[in-house]
Amino acid sequence: MTSKDEQVRATIAEQASEWFVANDEEPLGAQESAALVTWLKASPLHVEEFLGVAAITRDLRAAGADPEYSLETLLGRARAEDDSPVQPFWWRVFAALRDVPLRQWQVAAAMMAALALVSIGLLLWNLRSIPHVSAPAGATALNLETRHGEQLSRRLADESVLHLDTDSAVTIRYGKTERLVELTSGQAAFEVAHEPDRPFRVVAGTAEVIALGTKFNVRLEDDATVVTVVEGQVVVAPSPISEKLGTNADENHSPRSVRVSVDQQIRVAAGEWPATPVTVDPQRTTSWLHRQIMFEREPLARVAAEFNRYAPKPIEITTPELRDLEISGVFATDDSEAFIAFLRSLEGVRVEVTATRILVSKK
Repeated sequence: MTSKDEQVRATIAEQASEWFVANDEEPLGAQESAALVTWLKASPLHVEEFLGVAAITRDLRAAGADPEYSLETLLGRARAEDDSPVQPFWWRVFAALRDVPLRQWQVAAAMMAALALVSIGLLLWNLRSIPHVSAPAGATALNLETRHGEQLSRRLADESVLHLDTDSAVTIRYGKTERLVELTSGQAAFEVAHEPDRPFRVVAGTAEVIALGTKFNVRLEDDATVVTVVEGQVVVAPSPISEKLGTNADENHSPRSVRVSVDQQIRVAAGEWPATPVTVDPQRTTSWLHRQIMFEREPLARVAAEFNRYAPKPIEITTPELRDLEISGVFATDDSEAFIAFLRSLEGVRVEVTATRILVSKK
């Protein structure tokens, strides 16, 4: 783990401790409870650290009165299920409980049960339905993913390079006649090695992208897929899932695919085909590769939303009229202090940093 990862992890652990203490001292109000749920849903890491705080603060040994739920029974089950992919985490939780003094079993049990439900909810959310894509014959799948605030670069078997942004996931399958990548969440940039006899295909939400040798960026948004070409050309068409949902295009007059060239971007939404490419600055779109975000006269709400994709402590704009405040600049995704200083330099803007959020309001 790099020092930057450790710093992010330490920040999350500190936030988890503050949330736990706040909830332990007295029941949270409706607003605070909603904020806690939002924080937990932001990343599985938040859930893990919160559970860790609960584990070392609470002791479940009082449950020993019930043999079925005694600590030894639970530890025995954990040992017996050591092939489970989640076993190391729960083993750490249960083991941590051995040496912690007893205090308020009922509260601890309720807290653990509530967190278990949140964890299951996050798991189901991450396993949401995705479109089925036919894989190349004989292909072996390679799954790659990043956590909140994390990025990843990987050179693939064909010498292509994949860059994965925060909270992103891909499945890669290489066959003899085709190279297939499924982007199931987040954003990815591709530097594709040229192989005319083995096309490189990316399926992401509503779009399908085909490239023989080029650089391009694909981002999944809530309602569309955005493709930006940095070098060369790609061919973009509706993905299989988009075709199932239907489109507004006239099949007899509209092309089945659109060619997108360098410095162009296309946005593909379900039911809106054909889409038209527009000219953009691809360096702005791919600034995340340098851990930066770039904006020119963009609403503060959009900048905050983009910053929140990376930051351990989210920005919340509490004064609605500030959402439309236009700002410009280049901001480091991993430098919260510099961005907070920038916000405080804006006329009429007040910034309050709490244990869990960065609140932006009007003075």
